[in-house]
Amino acid sequence: MKWIARQSSQSDIGLLQDRLNVDLVSAKIMSGRGVSDMESARFYLENDISFLHNPFLFEDMETFCDRVLEAVENKEKVRVFGDRDVDGITSTSLMVLELRRLGLDVSYTLPMGNEPYGVTKEKIDSAVSDGVTLAITVDCGISCFDEIDYANTKGLDFLVTDHHIGTMLPPAVAVIDPKVEGSGYPFAHLAGVGVAAKCIWALRFAQTPYYKERFMLLHAYPGKDTVIIEAATIENLIETSRVSEEVVPGVLPPENSRLIKFLSCGLPIMVLDSETELIQMKKAFPKADISLQDLRGKFDESLPSVRGKSLFELSAISRFARYSSARSELDTLIGLFSAYVRATTPLLYRDYRTLTDLVAIGTVSDLMPMKDENRILVRNGLKVMEEGCRENLVPFLSMQNLTGREISATDIGWNVSPLMNASGRLGRPDVAVEMLLSSSSADAFEYATKLVEMNDERKKLGEKAWDRILPSARKSFEQFGSKFVVVNDREIPRGIAGIIATRLNKNFKAPSIVITEPEEGRCVGSMRSSNGFNCHDFLTSYAELFDDFGGHAYAGGFSLKTENVNEFLVRLSEDVDYIDCPEEEEPSVEYDAALSSMQLTPNILSIVSRFEPYGEENPPLVFMINGARLTSVTLMSNQKDASSAHLKFNLEYGSYVWSSVFWGAGSRLGHDFDDGDIVDVVFRVGRNYYRNQETIQITVLDMRRH
Repeated sequence: MKWIARQSSQSDIGLLQDRLNVDLVSAKIMSGRGVSDMESARFYLENDISFLHNPFLFEDMETFCDRVLEAVENKEKVRVFGDRDVDGITSTSLMVLELRRLGLDVSYTLPMGNEPYGVTKEKIDSAVSDGVTLAITVDCGISCFDEIDYANTKGLDFLVTDHHIGTMLPPAVAVIDPKVEGSGYPFAHLAGVGVAAKCIWALRFAQTPYYKERFMLLHAYPGKDTVIIEAATIENLIETSRVSEEVVPGVLPPENSRLIKFLSCGLPIMVLDSETELIQMKKAFPKADISLQDLRGKFDESLPSVRGKSLFELSAISRFARYSSARSELDTLIGLFSAYVRATTPLLYRDYRTLTDLVAIGTVSDLMPMKDENRILVRNGLKVMEEGCRENLVPFLSMQNLTGREISATDIGWNVSPLMNASGRLGRPDVAVEMLLSSSSADAFEYATKLVEMNDERKKLGEKAWDRILPSARKSFEQFGSKFVVVNDREIPRGIAGIIATRLNKNFKAPSIVITEPEEGRCVGSMRSSNGFNCHDFLTSYAELFDDFGGHAYAGGFSLKTENVNEFLVRLSEDVDYIDCPEEEEPSVEYDAALSSMQLTPNILSIVSRFEPYGEENPPLVFMINGARLTSVTLMSNQKDASSAHLKFNLEYGSYVWSSVFWGAGSRLGHDFDDGDIVDVVFRVGRNYYRNQETIQITVLDMRRH
C-alpha cells in the first residue's frame, strides 16, 4: 500500500496560525485539505449557527415567504410534496411541523409503494379535489415543469424547494434551489432538508419587524488628520451596498461627498454610540445635518459582552471580524446587529437550533459534502440529538443504543439512515414521517419499532434477491468482458435495487446496473460505480432512451419504458468494448500529518474533534508515526484460520501506550511485522465505547517494519 502525505503550504500554515491562533498540526491539516482562506476556515473553527449563510441570499426567498404568509392570512390548505428517502423524509417532517406551527391546515404526500418520484398530475388532481391551494415541494420538484404547469391551470400554486440540478425551471411562484443558476446562494451543496431549514428560518424572520425593513449602519473614526466614515445599507440582515470615504476636515464640501449623497436617501442611520459618532461626523462635515439612532441601550441589554466596550475594542475580540480580510469595524457593527436580532428572537436562534437534528440526519444520509455550512448544521444537529431535544426521536435513538453518549456522523450512516431508509425502500416512507410528527412517546415508540421491523424485512429481501440474481450477474459479467454487470430482474423490489447495485459493484469491482419494473410498462434502474467511472456521464450517452435520469460520479438512476430496455441492453453490449473502465490502482492511503512523539498525546482527540463531522469530501483524519514499538499482539477471532482474524495490540510511542486494532490483518502477523517490532504506522484516532466506558483507540490502516 502506498502512503501519500497530503501537501500543505507553509504560507497557508503561517496565515492560519497567526490570524486564527491555530495549533501547528491543525493548521497543517487544514492547509492540506485546501482550507487556506478565512472564509473556509470559519466552518472548521466555529460551531455557532450565527455563522450560517443568510437564507435571503436566495433570489426568490422573499417571494416564498410572502406566498406562505398569504396562505396563513387566508387560512388556505397547504400540501407538502416530499420524497421517500431519508432526505425527503426529514425535509417533509420539518416543513409540515413548521407550517403547523404557523397555524396552517397542512397535509403531505410521499411516493408510496411503487409510485414515481416527484410531483405527478394524479397527485395534483388529488390536492385540488381536497381544496388545497398551495403546494410546497421538498427535495423534489425542480424537474417537474409539465406537472407544475398543469397545476397552474388548476389554480394550485407551487413553491419549489429542492437541491437537484434543473435545466429548465418549473413555472412555480418561487424556486428555492442552491444549484439553480442565478439562485444567489453562495453554497450549492445543501441537502433537501438543508434547503427546507433555510426556508423555515426565512419564514420566521418574515414575521419580525425587520422583514424588508431597510436601514443604514454607520461608523466614523479618526484617521491621520482625517475622518474615515463607513456606511452600509442593510435589508433582511444582508448588506446591500456600502460606501467608505476618508475626509480631510474643512476641505470637501458636503455636496461633493459620495457619502453624504449615500446617507441622503431617507433611511434610518444607526450607530453604536451616537455622541462619539456625531463628534466625528461634525468634524468631517460641520454644516451637515445628520440624524443618528443609538443602538447602545438595546445592545447592552441583550448582548452582555458588548457592555462598556467601544466598537474598536469589540472588533479586537469579535469572532465575526477575525474571518474578515479587511477587519473593518463596520463589519463588527453589522455582526453585532445580527446577533442582537437573534438574541431577541429565540425562533431564529435558540429554538431554531433544535431543528438541526433532522438537518444533520438528512444531510449525512444524502451524502452531501461535509464542508462549508453543512459542517455547522451537522455539528449542531449531532449535539441536539445527544441532548434529546426532539422527544419523539428518543425512543428510536434508544433502540439504536445512541442515547447517553456522543453521536457522530458515522452513527447516522450506520444506525439511523438504514432504518429510516427502509420505510421508503419498502414503499412506506410515511412510517418514518409519522414517527417524526408524533406528539406522544407511545406513538413514537410504536413507529420506531415498525422501522426496526421494516429494516429487518429489507435485509431479508436483499439477501433473497442477492441469492437469486448472483448467477445471472456472473453470466452478465462474463458477457460484458469483465467490464460491466447488468441485472435485469423485474422481481427485485424497487427500494432495494440501489443496495443490490452497490453490492454488485463491490463484488465484481465493475460498474453495475440493476433494472426492475415497479409498475407495468415502466422500468427503473439503479447504477453504482467506483474507481473513477462516472455514472452520470455514462447515462448521458443513452439519454434519449430514458424518461428521466440523474446522478453523480458513483451513483445514478434512470427510468424508461419497458419497451426500451432491450434496446438499452443491446446498445450497451455494442458499446462496452469502447468503454474505458479504469483499471484498479494499487491501494493507497493519504495521511494528513506525520506526528512526533510530542504531538501524539491524548490531546490529539481534540484535533480529531475539531475536524468532525466527517463524511463526503471530509474523510476522517489519518496520521502517520515512525518508530513505534508493537507489543501485546492478540488475535480477535475464535476461527482456526488466523488470516481472517483482526489484531489487537498496543503501540508504544513516546510517553504513551495506545490501545490499537488492525482489522483483517491476521495473515500479516509474522510476515510483515511481529510482536516486539519497531514499526511505522498510518492510523486513525477515535473513541471506543464499551460497557458505557469511553476510551481512545487507534485504528491502524497499514503498518510496516521501521
